[in-house]
Amino acid sequence: MQAEQLKDLIVNALEDVKAKDISVVDVRDRTSVTDFMVLASGTSSRHIKSLADSVVVDAKEQGVSIGSVEGGGGSDWILVDMGDVVVHVMLPAAREFYDLERFWRDAPDADAGVAGSE
Repeated sequence: MQAEQLKDLIVNALEDVKAKDISVVDVRDRTSVTDFMVLASGTSSRHIKSLADSVVVDAKEQGVSIGSVEGGGGSDWILVDMGDVVVHVMLPAAREFYDLERFWRDAPDADAGVAGSE
């Protein structure tokens, strides 16, 4: 699966379980580590676990291999690494504190039209 398709699959999986403030950052011209970063917020630790689980299940159903999942079990931040796309699902306070978007402010914004990004 191409990175663009994987990014779209992830956004859909997050929207399906009511992720908040979905943001997609295209980092292809900034790093060789990944092509896209997808960030989303959840309302509780249980919700962010459900968001991450939804991403993993939907990706596996499409034959995508999951590199690693970090966090969970009461965590305020879960990272799902799928190689071409890295997903960060966080509680709002953690997202504000770490402000990952600030590191990539000059990167192209790839989330134009993402419903949960308003």
